[in-house]
Amino acid sequence: MRNRRDFLRNVAGATAGMFFGGRGLADAGFLSFQSGPAGRRREVLVGGRRVKVIDGHAHCMIREVLPVVKGHTDLETYLSTRTDSFLGPERLQIMDEQGIDMQALSINEFWYGTDRNLAREIIKVQNETLAQWCAARPDRFVGLASVALQHPDLAAEQLEEGVKKLGLRGAGIAGSVEGEELSARKFDPFWAKAAELGVLLFMHPQAAPYTTENPRLGKGGSGNPLETTVAASHLIFDGTLDRFPGLKICLAHAGGFLPSYSGRAEAGCLRAAEKGKRKAMGVVFDANCGIKKRPIEYFRKELLVDTMIFREEGLRQLVAECGAGQIVYGTDIPFDWPVGVDFVLNAAFLSDAEKEAILGGNLIKLLRIAT
Repeated sequence: MRNRRDFLRNVAGATAGMFFGGRGLADAGFLSFQSGPAGRRREVLVGGRRVKVIDGHAHCMIREVLPVVKGHTDLETYLSTRTDSFLGPERLQIMDEQGIDMQALSINEFWYGTDRNLAREIIKVQNETLAQWCAARPDRFVGLASVALQHPDLAAEQLEEGVKKLGLRGAGIAGSVEGEELSARKFDPFWAKAAELGVLLFMHPQAAPYTTENPRLGKGGSGNPLETTVAASHLIFDGTLDRFPGLKICLAHAGGFLPSYSGRAEAGCLRAAEKGKRKAMGVVFDANCGIKKRPIEYFRKELLVDTMIFREEGLRQLVAECGAGQIVYGTDIPFDWPVGVDFVLNAAFLSDAEKEAILGGNLIKLLRIAT
């Protein structure tokens, strides 16, 4: 990662006044972003052939939302901690160095505690501005809409507008809304709209200013994958994925802990079935677990995961459990993690076709990216 002071200087020059100042993208210095900084882009080869690398776990923030949240102390405080995510020319330089051809940009949710009117204002600015950035460099970026999930009907409207009007390719969502699980039936209007549109949802856990990590977790960063684990468990076992089988949800941080331990859930369902009123004939889950198929099978259709598993053996298990077609490349940019393209390229157990699918092929299909 570049020196933060230099990064912010570049961002400020590129984004100041882009939206609220009434100036166009080019006038705001966006042409420098459009042309990109000097330097050679790393080209990624698989089997001697150039492949497109798409980063599905790429954070950003929209500077133009700052005037909207002015006076809302919690929101201003949160945004002040995420200035390294503001979009600017530095982003292309980082991508070029890492061999990333495209990013699917998403914004971590910080507005779930806001009322309907403020949420509408925040998301309008974010979605419209993000769409402008992506339209200016369609060869490098696609965007995922923000939605106000605390108001599910509004979220459904925002998703449809983002996709149909603004050209965004899906939405970013958190794993819960102010402590409420997304499997609650109140969220069904949003899930129904996402299934109807057939777009990808990227689920990322988010510790907003009004939430705290469970102190029992201690140190070590287990909070994010644990939240993803809990969210995915509810979506599976509370029946959301059965009610909306057309959903496509990519779970950040390799899907949390559930993909590697789904066998326990499966064993529990079978054991309960054997002891219950119904005897398990083959695979029967609906009687006791409330689901229509084996837990791991949801990771082979509705649920996808990113590559943020860090160790080769972890990636090997993800492929064995979920299949290479359910795994997408993710970096967590602008945060610096050891999950570059070489993590996938050097995995000897992957075929060339699997490497290409994980690095970009799967997202080309899911995000409808022209090749």
